Amino acid sequence: MSKFIQGALILLLAGFVTRILGFINRIVIARVLGDEGVGLYMMAFPTFVLVVTVTQLGLPVAISKSVAEAEAIGDRKKVKKILVVSLATTISLSLVFTPALILLAPILADVLFTDPRTVWPLLAVAPVIPIIAVSSVIRGYFQGKQQMKPAALSQLLEQFVRICLIALLTQAFLPYGVEYAAAAAMVATVLGELVSLGYLLTMFKLKKRFRVRKKFMHSIRSGKKTFSELMRVALPTTGGRMVGSLSWFFEPIVVANSLAIAGVTATMATKQYGELTGYAMPLLMLPSFITHALSTSLVPAISEAYALKQYKLVELRMQQSIRFSLVSGGIAVVIMMVLAGPLVQEMYNSQKGAVFIQVMAPFFLLYFFQGPLTAVLQALDLARAAMINSMIGAFVKLTVITLLASQPTFGIMGAALGIVVGFVLVTFLHFFTVLKHIQFTLHLRDFVKTIVTMALVGWLGKQTFTQLYPLLGNAGTLFITIIVMFVVYITIILRLKLIRHEELAKFPVIGKWFTVG
Repeated sequence: MSKFIQGALILLLAGFVTRILGFINRIVIARVLGDEGVGLYMMAFPTFVLVVTVTQLGLPVAISKSVAEAEAIGDRKKVKKILVVSLATTISLSLVFTPALILLAPILADVLFTDPRTVWPLLAVAPVIPIIAVSSVIRGYFQGKQQMKPAALSQLLEQFVRICLIALLTQAFLPYGVEYAAAAAMVATVLGELVSLGYLLTMFKLKKRFRVRKKFMHSIRSGKKTFSELMRVALPTTGGRMVGSLSWFFEPIVVANSLAIAGVTATMATKQYGELTGYAMPLLMLPSFITHALSTSLVPAISEAYALKQYKLVELRMQQSIRFSLVSGGIAVVIMMVLAGPLVQEMYNSQKGAVFIQVMAPFFLLYFFQGPLTAVLQALDLARAAMINSMIGAFVKLTVITLLASQPTFGIMGAALGIVVGFVLVTFLHFFTVLKHIQFTLHLRDFVKTIVTMALVGWLGKQTFTQLYPLLGNAGTLFITIIVMFVVYITIILRLKLIRHEELAKFPVIGKWFTVG
C-alpha cells in the first residue's frame, strides 16, 4: 500500500471518530448552554484560532514538506535541525501571544464583540496556546515522515478527554451564569490539548532517532538557512491561514454590527449567530474530516513526488483526492439537503439552524475540494498564491455579509450567504491556480455521474422518510433513511466506478474482498 493511501486512510478513520466526538461536544454545548451560550462560545473561538495561527506561523505545513524532502534524500541531520528551529520559533511566539490575549481580552469583549461576557471564554482558552504550539510542530514532524498514526491518535485522545470533561464542567459552572459555562467549555479544550501533547511527546521520544536536546543551541545558531527554507513555505501558508483566521475573527464582529444596523439587539444577534455557527455550521462541516485527511497526506506525498520529478504521480494523487472529495461530499450534501429539519431536531432538540443548512448545503460540495487544492498549492511552493486567493475570498465574504446582513430583509441569512460566496470563490481561484502550474485533467463525467446519483438518492431519501415517519417517528425514520440513502449511494458509485476496484483492494480488512485473483 502506498504511503499516501495508507496515511490518508489512517487520518480518515481517526478523523471520522474525532469529528463525531467533536460533534457530540457541540451537541452537549448546544443543549447545556442554549442559543446565547453557543453564541458567546462561537464569538470567542475565532479569536483563539487567530492567535494560534499567528503562533504556529504556518510551520506545521512547512515542517511536513521539509521533513518529507529531507527523508527522501536520507538527510537525518537536516530533519533534526528543522525540528529544533521550529520548536524554538513557536515556543518564543507563544510566550508573546499568550499574555497578549489575556491583556487584550477585556478590550476585545467590550469594544469589538459588543458583548462584555465574551471576556471569560477568551481568558479561559489562553493557556492552550503554548500547548498547541509544541504539539503542532511534533505533528508536522510525524506527517513529514508520513507516519500518520501518532497525529491521528493524539487527535482522538484530545477529543475523548474533552468530551469526558465538557458536560461536567459546563453543568458545574452554569449556575454562575452562561458566560462562565462557556468559559468552562473552553477549559475542557485546554485540558484535552494538554493530554494530547503528553501523548505526542511520549511517541516522539520512543520513535526519534536523534537527541533533540544535544547541541540544541548550536542547532538554533546554525539554523539560519533551515529557518529561511521553512519560512519560504511557512510565511505564505501563514498568510493564507491568517487571512482565513482574520476573516473568521472579524466575521462575528461584522455580523453583530451589521445586524445592529438592521435593528437587531446585541443579545438577539448573539443568539442568531449561535444558531448559524453553533447549530448549522458543525453539521455542514462534519464531512470535512475526509478532505482534511486527504489534505494532510497530500502535502508530504506530492512534495516527495515533486522533489523526485515524478510528475505523473503528482497528477495521480490529485485525481484521487478530487474524486474522493467529490464522492464523499456528494452523499453528505444530499443527506443534509433532504434531512436538515429531522437532523437538527434530533441533534439539538430544536429546528433552529435547519434553514441555514438547506440553503448552504448544495454549495458545500465545492467547499470539500478546497482543502486538497490548498494542500497541492502548498506542496508545489505556491502557498503565496493560495494566500492571495484566500484574501480575495475573505474580502468578498465580509463585504457580502455587510451588504446583506445590514438589511432587515436578509438579516442573519445575509451572513450565511456571505460565507457561501466566500468559500465558493476561493475554491475556484485555487483550482485555476493549480491549472496554471501543472498538467491536470478534470474528468467532467465523474461530476455528472455524481450529481445524477445525488439527485436519485435524494428523491429516494425523501420518499423513504415520508413513508416511514408516521410509523417510526423522527429518530427511527431518520436512522433508517440515512442507512438506505448511504447503501444505495455506495452501490451506485461502485457500479459507476467512481471509486475504483483497485483502490478498494488497498484498504485493510475490506481490501481482500476486492482483490482480483
